[in-house]
Amino acid sequence: MNKKTRKILFTIIPIAFGVFLIASFTSQLSPDDKKDIINSFKTANYWWILLSLLCGILSHLSRAYRWKFMIEPLGYKPKFLNLVMTVLISYLVNLVFQRAGDVARATAITKYEKIPFEKSLGTIIAERIADVIMLLSIIAIAFFLQADVIKNTLIKDDSNPVKTLSILAIFGTFTIIGLYFLKKSKNAIALKIKNFINGLLEGVKSILKMKNKWSFIFHTVFIWTMYIVMFYTVTFALPETSDLPFGAIIVGFVVGGISMALTNGGLGVYPIAVAGILILYGIDKNPANAFGWIMWTAQTLMVITFGGLSFLFLPMYNKEK
Repeated sequence: MNKKTRKILFTIIPIAFGVFLIASFTSQLSPDDKKDIINSFKTANYWWILLSLLCGILSHLSRAYRWKFMIEPLGYKPKFLNLVMTVLISYLVNLVFQRAGDVARATAITKYEKIPFEKSLGTIIAERIADVIMLLSIIAIAFFLQADVIKNTLIKDDSNPVKTLSILAIFGTFTIIGLYFLKKSKNAIALKIKNFINGLLEGVKSILKMKNKWSFIFHTVFIWTMYIVMFYTVTFALPETSDLPFGAIIVGFVVGGISMALTNGGLGVYPIAVAGILILYGIDKNPANAFGWIMWTAQTLMVITFGGLSFLFLPMYNKEK
């Protein structure tokens, strides 16, 4: 299989999978289910959804501003609006060509700010390392907050401490053994995992050595806080989801975020995955599905609108160049 064919398949397969999931989901809904979901869309409080989108916009602006801290040490001073519009374009590109947004972002900033492509792409990769660290941290927080749920799922008899300690000991032993063999292994997959971990560690070191490290860290935390608040505020749009515990919010956010990587912009996967989490926390099926689709639709429309406008206005703003 040649490179061009692989690119086409990597573009088509995720979209086809997303469309399949949507078709499968809708085929399982009864007429009453569809009526209930549509009614949730009609009666939702869209002021909360608009507030959620405002948080999303703030996160994009913060991401563009954070990018400056990676570019300026290279000797370049890009215009803030160019950074904002290229960031928004990258999200739009990801809806069509999965994982191509970063390349489009680097290409655009190279064209309009004359920053060498390899340098601009390098700064984006460094940014992504910080984002991966934040995502892993949030996953750890979700795991910690939901420790009782996990324990009750795995260990039905809470009165048996020996069983609990045995499971923890087995888990710890396998973890230690796994890390030992990972360190010694020459297997291609093991090497990729080690390179990934080493990359994260190097990324942390580079951030800590950065001139504006505290500003960079602040914006990184702010970006991900806005992502969580985006998810949280939409829960108030429907009465059925307005009393969700914070643990459910974090777990729903994490599962939704991971699902975004499976198809273009989470097509089909995101609303179904998020609804599954809400159902786990006692939300009825139809309101849970409505929440998932409202959340995904709002995010997608925001990306299409602002990404499309940025695509149009970026060359106009840089007309002199």
